[in-house]
Amino acid sequence: MPQPLILASGSSIRAQMLRQAGLEFEVIRPAVDEDMLRDAMLSEGASPRDLADALAEMKALRVSEKRPEALVIGCDQVLDLGGQVLTKPTTREDAAAQLRALRGKRHSLLSAVVICDAGKPIWRHIGQVRLMVRDFSDVWLEGYLDRNWPDIAESVGAYKLEKEGVRLFSRVEGDYFTVLGLPLLDLLSYLSLRGDIDT
Repeated sequence: MPQPLILASGSSIRAQMLRQAGLEFEVIRPAVDEDMLRDAMLSEGASPRDLADALAEMKALRVSEKRPEALVIGCDQVLDLGGQVLTKPTTREDAAAQLRALRGKRHSLLSAVVICDAGKPIWRHIGQVRLMVRDFSDVWLEGYLDRNWPDIAESVGAYKLEKEGVRLFSRVEGDYFTVLGLPLLDLLSYLSLRGDIDT
């Protein structure tokens, strides 16, 4: 009999993706101090890839230790701008600064997913997407922020590709689901191979 699934994330878009894929699961938001772990790892010179993986694992482990009978899915997304990690903007001014830093440049989104069973990681994957931001004007940027703040405060880089944020880009190379914060196809393939979802 398949194990129950838990999504260890407060992300509404991740829950929506899993729901639309026909999965039955419970959502438990993990009590994790992401900022503290991120700051500690970055001060030790961790790569953006390692950071995304560690945060996803920490979220899954935190819930798995309390719910050992379930498969727990932890996720995290990191924006890598030439080795610099951008986090979710806390103010409109912060969002504007992030978007100006991204303007006319290429960056990567790293979306990590880790599955834990009985308090131990059993599978992990990191999806990567490369995005090229167009050279938009300051006037357009101000209008974009007027229309989209504070909705974009929950997204690294201050954009949502599934909304008006798509207009920021001239090129996107990679999987759409990974941009949204979850390498969904890889996750579904793994769960299918295990027999946890019908195929």
